[in-house]
Amino acid sequence: MKFKKTRNISAGKGRTLKSAERITEFTFLSPSIIGVLFFFVLPFFVVVYYSVIDNPINHEFVFMDNFSSIIHNEAFLLASKNTALFSVIAVPLAVVLSLLLAILLDSGIMFRSRLRAAFLCPLMVPTASVVLVWQVIFHKHGTINQLLEAFGAEGTDWLKTPLGMTVIILMFLWKNLGYNMILFLAALSNMPGDILEVATLEGAGSVYKFFHIKLRYLSPTILFVTVLSLINSFKIFREVYLLTGDYPDALYMIQHFMNNTFSLLEYQKLSSSAIIMSAVMVVVIAILFIAEYWFGKDVE
Repeated sequence: MKFKKTRNISAGKGRTLKSAERITEFTFLSPSIIGVLFFFVLPFFVVVYYSVIDNPINHEFVFMDNFSSIIHNEAFLLASKNTALFSVIAVPLAVVLSLLLAILLDSGIMFRSRLRAAFLCPLMVPTASVVLVWQVIFHKHGTINQLLEAFGAEGTDWLKTPLGMTVIILMFLWKNLGYNMILFLAALSNMPGDILEVATLEGAGSVYKFFHIKLRYLSPTILFVTVLSLINSFKIFREVYLLTGDYPDALYMIQHFMNNTFSLLEYQKLSSSAIIMSAVMVVVIAILFIAEYWFGKDVE
């Protein structure tokens, strides 16, 4: 009987300690939880509310009318087209080129540490400084056009023609390749060496080992880098805005549309476009997760 009483007392003390630990954990987490609820969750529901009313003054419920109107809006369609074109080109290039750079540096070439530092340097440069340099290079009377004219070719206004998309893609790659490369280098350093040694003993070549072993183990990192690059591709608005202003001719992005509708206090358009963009992002990321699961499901 004494043993049972002692065990019950010990169990009661254990439950009390666990409850105290949970209260302490929740106390420390509560500022972060409150911050997330106040600055992320609550604004999300506010955006949803504004997307289904006619305007912030009348507050008349119109349900899907705002979404129907925004889908037929020419400015929104142009912004969506340009943003989709930029992401479709820039994101795969950012993933593939950074992976190739990581493989090159992982192969043990000379000046490896210096090259790695050089690719990370763009991360330390402020956006305004980057834009200033690219304006000097790609301006109508900038460095590239002066070089072209020196060789007898005709210069062009890079930022006000379809070639402006190429300029922005180059800027995006220059700024993001280094960070993506570091992520891939970390993944390559954690590659299981015993499996690669067995494959080498079995006569597997470098190409076979890369596509059938390394690429399978790199799939989680590829997914992470792809999602990160996709999110960063939607942040290119800062650079484009500083280069071209509110209404660029060939570089009108979805963020331009949102910024302009916010300036005009058209909250219903802004909210509807934000909901549509969020839904598209969720679908794309879900597809990427499914593809990664299917490709790397048999990798331990």
